[in-house]
Amino acid sequence: MFLFDGPDDADVTILLAHGAGAPMDSSAMTAAAKALAGAGFRVARFEFDYMAARRSGTSRPPPPRAEKLNPQYLTAIDALGASGTLIIGGKSMGGRVASMVADALFESGRIGGLLCLGYPFHPPGKPGQLRTVHLADLKTPTLIVQGTRDAFGTREEVSAYALSPAIDILWLEDGDHDLKPRKRISGFSTTDHLATMAAATVAWAGRLRQSGADP
Repeated sequence: MFLFDGPDDADVTILLAHGAGAPMDSSAMTAAAKALAGAGFRVARFEFDYMAARRSGTSRPPPPRAEKLNPQYLTAIDALGASGTLIIGGKSMGGRVASMVADALFESGRIGGLLCLGYPFHPPGKPGQLRTVHLADLKTPTLIVQGTRDAFGTREEVSAYALSPAIDILWLEDGDHDLKPRKRISGFSTTDHLATMAAATVAWAGRLRQSGADP
């Protein structure tokens, strides 16, 4: 099952997966999807099996290791059957899973890029447990949108990582893992940051098409 936002005839579709602990219709996911849809993208959200199972029963199965979800992401792409340009990605773990399947899809012309909202560079409080090895050689054009105080990777921490030149990072001042700033400190609101994210995604997607990265 997908949740859709944005125009049916959009030239670019963005497929988003959720993070480890919250579903596809969480407030953060919904707000991000609405912002992207308002910028003209067709946005599709989906859930991995363990999260969907939480809706249908009393149990709360834990998320599996991220790489175990790769086949489910590929299945979602097939089921979506998007026309035009497809950008894959997600929030936190969802973006991480998308990043692990992106290069094969990009090289075969099935996707045009990768969008990660709050990439989990490391678990909170464990900066030595990096999840960046595959990002050093990533070939897929990528936009990571990250809050400067994200507990999964702050601006200071990420600046020291060896990341592929295919990766662009949009830093949102004082944003947390949901891109939310403390307005009294930063002077920005969550709405401001989501508008900046959406505008940056429009500009980035436009550059992909101009450079010929669009399949």
